[in-house]
Amino acid sequence: MKSSMFKSLSLGLLTTALMTVSVTHAATQQEENINVTPTQKITQQELAAIYVLSEVCPSLVKDDAQFEKGYSKLAQEYLPQEKDAVSALSKLSKEKKFKSILAEARTDAKKAGDAKNKEICQELTTYSN
Repeated sequence: MKSSMFKSLSLGLLTTALMTVSVTHAATQQEENINVTPTQKITQQELAAIYVLSEVCPSLVKDDAQFEKGYSKLAQEYLPQEKDAVSALSKLSKEKKFKSILAEARTDAKKAGDAKNKEICQELTTYSN
């Protein structure tokens, strides 16, 4: 439950801060839980937003090792078919066709500001727990 709650919070913050993350909401009746999960088909914008966290967060968090664990877990959840999702994202970031999407995600992160980005980054430090 903690993991799904954090996933919900984390994805909500990503959406607000980076404005490129799309999330599928599976809304149910009032007495049932609301489940927020990544879409079946992950968008390039979502992957760019996640990658940008690897650029923004190291200077905003105190515990780099914990951030790396949380970031790795998040990346693996979005790219479960990859053996090493972090490396796959890094490789994707260098592809020509991905450059404009990545630039947009970087611009959105700048617009969000350090306070909002720090909040997201701090959440990722506890995501692996």
